[in-house]
Amino acid sequence: MNLFRIAAAVAALQFATCAFAQSEIPFSSLEERMTGREFTQTGLHKLSPEELAALNQWIRARSLATLEEPQQTAAAPRREGMPETPSEIPPVDRMAREPFQTRIDGTFSGWSGNTEFVLENGMVWRQDESGRFRIEPVENPRVTIKPGFGGSWRLSVEGHNRTVRVERIK
Repeated sequence: MNLFRIAAAVAALQFATCAFAQSEIPFSSLEERMTGREFTQTGLHKLSPEELAALNQWIRARSLATLEEPQQTAAAPRREGMPETPSEIPPVDRMAREPFQTRIDGTFSGWSGNTEFVLENGMVWRQDESGRFRIEPVENPRVTIKPGFGGSWRLSVEGHNRTVRVERIK
């Protein structure tokens, strides 16, 4: 089992290093760059928080050494109370798998099979199962995202008893 974890970490490391070297964006951790499914399929969810932090630090140190100087990109306008950079957005701790609450950013009227949920905390989650749910449009409804069966996540909207399986994409 340890050999599988090492092989998965090396494969993820090679992918992340290659992707980072070709991009002009600041470093982001493996758990920020991968979907929940990719994170689980590579076995990285089995690493302890300390092991994952050490792996991310190793990637960061080697990746930055290959670039001459990171390029600055134009920042999107900052909204009051929103984090300035993606690194300020706390990642979902896949080891703890604790439910959390936030709000949808903007108008919400349901989901329809491939809906993306942009949240006020900066995360973006995508519907990960078929199905539709419609409600009268509401502004910035509170949502709860909690662990589901088999490593999945479920999103529910306050005031409604429907849930949908989702995966984090940002």
